[in-house]
Amino acid sequence: MPRSMNRWTTAFVLGLLPAALLAVRLAGAADPSPAPNQLTDDEKKAGWKLLFDGKSFDGWHSFKRDDVLPGWQIKDGTLACVDPHNAGDIVTADKFDWFELSVDYNISEAGNSGIMFHVTNDGPAIWATGPEVQLEDNVKAADPIRCGWLYQLYQPPDDPQTGKPLDATKPVGEWNTMRILISPPPAKSEVDVNGVKYYDFVWNSDDFKARVAKSKFKKMAGFAKSDSGFIGLQGDHGAVAFRNIKLRPIPNDAPPK
Repeated sequence: MPRSMNRWTTAFVLGLLPAALLAVRLAGAADPSPAPNQLTDDEKKAGWKLLFDGKSFDGWHSFKRDDVLPGWQIKDGTLACVDPHNAGDIVTADKFDWFELSVDYNISEAGNSGIMFHVTNDGPAIWATGPEVQLEDNVKAADPIRCGWLYQLYQPPDDPQTGKPLDATKPVGEWNTMRILISPPPAKSEVDVNGVKYYDFVWNSDDFKARVAKSKFKKMAGFAKSDSGFIGLQGDHGAVAFRNIKLRPIPNDAPPK
């Protein structure tokens, strides 16, 4: 190759190098989020705790059992219900009273699941004592209670663009993030889906109790009676996977926000 051609080739490659390095930097900046099932330094300082390590069932067990039924598996860093016929509901080993909970979930087509809180062992099932934030495929699931609603108690307002209740969920196969804030009264509790606020309420306020009295839960003596309990994940209505399950305790004397 002529010497002039060598010089031209070298100059061309060197000219491309800064652009290539910039592309690498931009690619790194495009996804600043940490790996799944890990806490950032800021989250650790704020008091967040991981409830699922991505590797084991540590901290979880099937409701009223010491083990976890085989329908639940640790799969690709997720806590997954892969066989609803042999899974049932699982709960945390620890009890929590007031907290902020963040959970990523991925629901199957026509799937239905839920996140319960303040669950106790006093009922025959976790929903007999713990209120449920519904998880489901809003397109094909049969249950008319939609994703993010506090089952038969609270739901988001209508979206003026659709005339239907607000729906911030992503399609089946994509990860969604559910945020559940349970605050000591008279502070407001809140449920958000993918960063969109759905509704708020005051735990066991007169309004809350009036809604319970109009629901199917009025016949359940232990429903929403405890200010502390397990967090439960429902696993008998379809395949669903969870990750990034993390919780920040809220002191009982925290000022209302």
